[in-house]
Parts: sequence; C-alpha cells; structure tokens
Amino acid sequence: MLLPYKEKGRLEAGCDEAGRGCLAGPVFAAAVILPAGFSDPDLNDSKKLKESDRDALRLRIEKNALAWKVASYSVEEVDKYNIFQSSYRAMHRALDALNHTPDFLLIDGKFFVPYGDMPYECVIKGDGKYQSIAAAGILAKTHRDEYMRKIHEAYPQYGWDSNAGYPTVKHRAAIEKFGATEHHRKSFRLLKEGKQFSLFEDLH
Repeated sequence: MLLPYKEKGRLEAGCDEAGRGCLAGPVFAAAVILPAGFSDPDLNDSKKLKESDRDALRLRIEKNALAWKVASYSVEEVDKYNIFQSSYRAMHRALDALNHTPDFLLIDGKFFVPYGDMPYECVIKGDGKYQSIAAAGILAKTHRDEYMRKIHEAYPQYGWDSNAGYPTVKHRAAIEKFGATEHHRKSFRLLKEGKQFSLFEDLH
C-alpha cells in the first residue's frame, strides 16, 4: 500500500524520471501533486505494471491530480550536461510548469539538485512507497514511451517501439549494423570502444 503523503496537510509534489539508462531519446521527468484523499488501488511502481495498466493510470492521474507536468531534456542536452544533471534539470523544468507551488518535494532516488530553496527528501525506490512519486513515474514513463514510438516510425530498425531506447541486445545489434542516428546519445557507450568512435562521423 503506497503512502498518500510524507506529512499530512502539506502540499507535496512527487518527482520521478524515465529514460536515464537509455541509449537513445530524451530523458523525461514528471512532477505530480495529488489531491488530499486521492486513492487508486492500481497505482504502483511503473516498472511493476503492464503497459495497458500504465496507460489507464496515466489518464486517471492526469484527470484527478491537483497539478501535474511532464518535461524532458533532449539528447543534445543530455550529451552536454550528462544524464544525471539532465534528469534533475528535467524535474526542475516540470516543477517550473506546475500551476500550483508545492511546499515540499519527494524525489525518487538517492540524489537531487536543489530546486531553489524548496525543501525536499530523496526516497530510494520511492515509486514503490509514495503515491505522488509513483504517479510521476507513470507519467514520465508513458509520455516518454509515446515519444519513442513516434520517432520509431522514422527508424523502425532500432525497435524503439518495444525497447524504448534501452540497451537491449537487438538495439545494440541494430546500431552496429545501421549506425547511430541523431536520436542516439553520443556521450553513452553504444558499442564496444573500438567501434564507438566512427558512429557519429556522418552526423552533423
């Protein structure tokens, strides 16, 4: 059973990201403020849910949340700032866009870059502990998957509709066979070191 809040009566925003370990595509992050009394028996860590359940929950979260936003950091930004900074900056971007200002942040994971002077707490495996973090994880994941399915249409050989850009065996094999695209992260090791250097020679 997920916890509804860290402190009762406080406006808390849960934050989570999706796509940190991917070889291709932006990193997405979401911030969600759930109303007092919110409850959904299906809400859970997005990684433990079927795609159809995540999609159904996304609609219910977006309809019932007091405030929610999803933001991303592009591949170019990931390569410029590194994936960790980009994950936190994407959370900041989502928080910037909220139409309610939270009193406190619940962040999934071990680390966070402070958002101004707003108090926060990092919660390891927080998407399996707090409703707001789980909701943010579901929104980040479903919005990112939707984006990856769109760019898959131009590059079907990489299987982004099923692997979402993660480093599966088939994804790496496709990179080795077809090369890299503008959607691949140059700062990530896509192939073994000896083969990595020539991947982006033809990209401008």
